[in-house]
Amino acid sequence: MAENQRILVSDSLSEVGLAALRAAPNVDVDVLTGLAPDKLLEIIPQYDALLVRSATQVTADVIRAGTRLRVVARAGVGVDNIDVDAATQAGVIVVNAPTGNVVAAAEHTVAMLMALARNIPQADAHVRDGLWKRDRFMGVEVRGKVLGTVGLGRVAQEVVRRAQGLGMSVIAYDPYVTAEYASHRDVELVDLDTLVERADFLTLHVPLTPQTRHLIGRERLARMQPTARIINVARGGIVDEQALCEAIEAGQLAGAALDVFEQEPLPADSPLRNNPKIVLSPHLGGSTVEAQEKVAEDVALQVLDVLNDRPARYAVNAPIIPPKDLEFLIPYIDLAERMGRFMRQLGAQGMGDVELTAEGDLAEYDLGYIRAGVIKGMLADVVSVRVNLVNAGLLAEKRGMNLIERKKHQREFAYESLLTLRSTSGPQRWTVRGAILQGEPHIVAINELWVDFPAMGHVLLALHNDRPGIIGSVGTILGNADVNISFMHVGRRSPRSEAIMALGTDEPTTPQLQATISALPHIMWLKAITL
Repeated sequence: MAENQRILVSDSLSEVGLAALRAAPNVDVDVLTGLAPDKLLEIIPQYDALLVRSATQVTADVIRAGTRLRVVARAGVGVDNIDVDAATQAGVIVVNAPTGNVVAAAEHTVAMLMALARNIPQADAHVRDGLWKRDRFMGVEVRGKVLGTVGLGRVAQEVVRRAQGLGMSVIAYDPYVTAEYASHRDVELVDLDTLVERADFLTLHVPLTPQTRHLIGRERLARMQPTARIINVARGGIVDEQALCEAIEAGQLAGAALDVFEQEPLPADSPLRNNPKIVLSPHLGGSTVEAQEKVAEDVALQVLDVLNDRPARYAVNAPIIPPKDLEFLIPYIDLAERMGRFMRQLGAQGMGDVELTAEGDLAEYDLGYIRAGVIKGMLADVVSVRVNLVNAGLLAEKRGMNLIERKKHQREFAYESLLTLRSTSGPQRWTVRGAILQGEPHIVAINELWVDFPAMGHVLLALHNDRPGIIGSVGTILGNADVNISFMHVGRRSPRSEAIMALGTDEPTTPQLQATISALPHIMWLKAITL
C-alpha cells in the first residue's frame, strides 16, 4: 500500500482550509506552528507539502532540505517569505491565494482613508483620556477629492469602486494597463510624477520588488501637495518610512495611514509610532473572518490539486491560466505529457529541435502548460531531478532542447483539436500526432502513418512491410507467451507498402519476446512503449 502524502501547516490557518485538507483521502495533516528555523529544517524532509502564511520563512535551505516537497502554499497574496527561485530550480510549485482577501484589503484601505481624513484614531484616544477638545480634530471630506492609485490590479479596482461611490475622482499609474482599460473603469491613467502631484489621497497597490522598493521616496514626497495623505495597505518598503516621517514633520504632507511596514512587527523605537498624524494598524489588510476562510480554502484545494498531479489555479512559478481555460486544457496537458514520453521511447533523446503544433480549437489557448507537459514527458526519466510543470522549461534549456511552438487555427485534419510533436535529434526525425477522443488521450498518427489507439498502458509498436500473415504471426507469438492483447491498430501508406502496427498488451513484454518478434520477416523495427 502506498504511503500517505504528508502536509505540514506551519502557520495558523482557518479551520475551513484544514477541514478541506483532512477530508482528502490518503493525506496526513500536521499543524505545527511557531517552529524554530532549525526545527523546520529538521522535519521538512518528511513532507510532500508545506502550507504557510507570513510567519514561516521558506528559505532556499528549507527547499533543499525538503526532498519530498512538491508544493509550498501561501495562504495570502504575497510570497516575500518564500524563495520562489529556489523552489523553481527544485521543481517545487509555489501557490498563493491572490483573490481570497481582495475585498478585505480594499475595505481596509477605505477604512484607513476615512480614519485618516477624519482623525478617528486620534479622536478616540483623546476621548478615552477624558478630554473633549473637538477643535483639535478638524477633518476633511473625501467627496470631490482626487484619489491617486499606484497600481490598478484586483485590490485597486475594488478600492476605486468604493472611492467613486464616495464621490471621489480617480487617477492611476500602472505601466501594465492601457488607457482604454482604465477609461472603462472611469479612471484617468497618468504617469507617476503627475499622480503624486495631483492626488489628495495616494493609495499603493503594487508588490514589493527591487523596482518598487522606496518607489515613494523623498523626491516624490516633495512633489505632493501639503494637504495630501498616503495610505499603504500593500507591502512595507514601497514607501521610504524615514522620508515619510520627515515630510510629515516638516509640513510637506498632511498625514499617512500604514498597515504594512519595512520591518514587521514594527520596532518599538520606530519614529512612525511617535507621529500623531500617522495612523497605524498591524498588517490587518486581509484579516477578516471571510477572507481568512477563503484564502485557506483556496490554497488547501490547490495543494490537493498538486498532490494529485493536477495544475494549480494560482501557481506563482507556473503559467497562470483562467479557470475556464484550464478546464478545457487539462486533458491536453495529460496528452502532451504522454506524447512526450511516447516520443522519447520511440528514440528521441530530448535534445535538439522539438516542434509543438496545436491545431483547431486548442490553438486558441495559451500553450504554456501544454509545452511544459511535453518537456516533462520527454525528460522525466532522463534527468535525475524531479521534472514538473514548474521547472520543465528550465531543464529543457539546460539540456539544449529547443522547443518551437506553432498554432494552426484552421483545421487541416478531421479533429476538433490536434496536437503534433516533431523531434529532430541528429539524423533522427519523428512525428507523433495526438487527440482527445471521447475524453481519453489517443495517438492518431506516427510519422504520417495514421492509427488510433489509447495513449496509455503497454504498447508494442512495429514498423513493417505490409504482407499477409505478419499480424497473425505477432499475435501467435504473444499468445504462446500468455500475453493478452487489449487492442490492435494498423496504419499503412498503401497495400503491401510500409505499415505501422500498434498492439496494446495487458502486461509488459520481455526483451526475449521482443527479440523474437523483431526477428520475423518484414519487421523493420520494434519498440516497446509504456505510457
